[in-house]
Amino acid sequence: MAVAESAVPVVRRFRGRAWHETVSFYLFVSPWLIGFVALSVFPLILGFATSFTNYDGFNIDNLKFRGLGNYARVLEDDDVLYSMGRTLVFTALNVPLGIILALGLAMLLNQAIPARGVFRTLFYLPHVIPIVAIVWVWRIFVDQNYGLLNAVISLVRPDTGIRWLVDYATYVVVALTLWEGVGGGMVIFLAGLQGVPNELREAATIDGANGWQVFRNITLPLLTPVIFFQLIMSIIGSLQILVAPILLAGASMGSVPPRANYLYLVHVYVQVFANQRFGYGTALLWLLFAVVVVLSALIFKSSRYWVYYEVDQGGR
Repeated sequence: MAVAESAVPVVRRFRGRAWHETVSFYLFVSPWLIGFVALSVFPLILGFATSFTNYDGFNIDNLKFRGLGNYARVLEDDDVLYSMGRTLVFTALNVPLGIILALGLAMLLNQAIPARGVFRTLFYLPHVIPIVAIVWVWRIFVDQNYGLLNAVISLVRPDTGIRWLVDYATYVVVALTLWEGVGGGMVIFLAGLQGVPNELREAATIDGANGWQVFRNITLPLLTPVIFFQLIMSIIGSLQILVAPILLAGASMGSVPPRANYLYLVHVYVQVFANQRFGYGTALLWLLFAVVVVLSALIFKSSRYWVYYEVDQGGR
């Protein structure tokens, strides 16, 4: 009995210390937690609720619940299917090209070549330049009348006035996006390549494997988790592109790009900020979220057949 009574203060001290540590933990994380709730959770809930209303930014006194009306309106909006189709075309071009170029650069710059660090920096530099600056540089480069690209072509074909931002608008945005984003993918692939054991490559070489066989049978399978990550992030980023096509079209964010670059988020931008259809615009955004979730789920489902993990993923 005496032993039990002497243990009570110890238990109380333990509980008091655990309570103190818990309070301290939440005090330390409270700035982030408050910011997360105020700037992420609350806007998501508010945006979802707005998608069921006729909110236009000013009609608080006349706000009405429309139910699924905004979502049903999508079936009557021809620009939704068109813009989504253009976005999928852009994604189909940008994602595989971006992954292939990033992997190729990483393979090249993973070799023991002179000034390797300088080249890594140069290729990564566009990734940290603000997108507005990048777009203005590209506008100067591909301008129909004064662009450097047409000036070079004019040396061979005089009086060349190719309308790059109209006739080849999609390819210009793809090229701009690749130039800006390949450096980031290259860094991630470099990290993956440095995780591939050299012993496996050396053993395959000793057994008579050439460079392509080593890459296909050793390097590439061990890089599939990195490729999987890059694939998911590239698809999400491509579906959400907005600033580049709009700024390429004109001097302000109010400019509407040509039809070739009338992507899905551009249509959302027009509906929300030009037509003041906040409820309909947020409904379009939630539909895009559903598309992203479905595509991501399909890729995750297929990953069990082509992504190789050295550690068992628990029946994934």
